[in-house]
Amino acid sequence: MMAEENCIFCKIAAGIIPSKKVYEDEDFFAFHDIKPAAPTHVLVIPRKHIETLSDCGPADAALLGKMMVLIPKLAEQLGCAYTGGDTGFRTVVNVGPGGGQEVYHLHAHILAGARPWSRMG
Repeated sequence: MMAEENCIFCKIAAGIIPSKKVYEDEDFFAFHDIKPAAPTHVLVIPRKHIETLSDCGPADAALLGKMMVLIPKLAEQLGCAYTGGDTGFRTVVNVGPGGGQEVYHLHAHILAGARPWSRMG
């Protein structure tokens, strides 16, 4: 997989920087956020270095699809899957500075538990 030598998430996926790992396979790595915004806050990153969702093209469709299928499976493992009623989790992908992206390596947040975020449309 393509890795960026100065990218903190590439270093986490490679095991150079320690993390509290949740999941890994040949395409993805998931770990607990070091500054959680909710009781459950996990980041899911592709091993392939892609800076933002805006940098994805048709060639990334299979990878993005696999990521979207992986997220609810991880939510189930984390005990926050949607099972009806008031259950569930939030998935967020921040894009660029205006979207709140802090690390320029594509990643999805899985958030669950107490909701510190405000209602979003």
